[in-house]
Amino acid sequence: MAHRILMIDCPDEKGLVYRITRELYDRGLNIISNHEFVDSTTGYFFMRTVVDNGQDLNHEIEEKLTSLLPEPANIRLTSITNRPVVVMATKESHCLGDLLLRNAYGELPSDIRAVVSNYDFLEPLVRSFNIPFHYVPHKGLERKEHEEKILQVLEPYEPEYLVLAKYMRIFSPEFVAHFPSRMVNIHHSFLPAFAGASPYKQAFDRGVKIIGATAHFVTEDLDEGPIIAQGVLPVNHSYTAEGMSQAGRDVEKNVLARALKMVLEERVFIYKDKTILFD
Repeated sequence: MAHRILMIDCPDEKGLVYRITRELYDRGLNIISNHEFVDSTTGYFFMRTVVDNGQDLNHEIEEKLTSLLPEPANIRLTSITNRPVVVMATKESHCLGDLLLRNAYGELPSDIRAVVSNYDFLEPLVRSFNIPFHYVPHKGLERKEHEEKILQVLEPYEPEYLVLAKYMRIFSPEFVAHFPSRMVNIHHSFLPAFAGASPYKQAFDRGVKIIGATAHFVTEDLDEGPIIAQGVLPVNHSYTAEGMSQAGRDVEKNVLARALKMVLEERVFIYKDKTILFD
């Protein structure tokens, strides 16, 4: 039987777990996994429940649970299926190639329907996986015009999520509004931070001792969306600039894959400016 997932968040109060699980029990539903968390600073409750006889878990239960829970309550029913995804990339292949491979071998609950890029550099890689590749150049176009062309390409694929696999263009708030909390981005994380071109060369020149990556949801505020996953790697004086760059690429692709897996498996709640993760 297909598993169904019940996601609930609401203000906390006594007896919430009992009320929710009792309703599931009364409907003859078998819970195979249950996680809950209360944010002690805000008094907010989060719960992710998986049932194995999920065909009996229908939207009627949303109305019932709404009457049992304090307001405002967010209730979502979903299942783990291969979600439609479109990946966006520029010239770097490591994150895109890793996602294509994991998608092909079922390591992600994803259905990568297409790849969109503002360069044609990665087309042979994408075509080798029999996935459509769309080259949408940005040169000579205003940002709004370029984004409109991208939206036209995306429309027939109906992606549930966009994944920015080292896509190096900044989207406007108007574009982001088409995919609220449905765009996942990856970027390097340095202490101190190095912006602009060749960040790993800058890090090498400064002798950093740790490199890392951050995957987050995209919001209209550049690189400030809720964080999903992060990873770090110690480095030392023996690393060359290229060695540091290669190590950074490995961290980036692993963090992006981990973040996307959690998102697609419905393990992520977005709450204010952060995430609650049941991994």
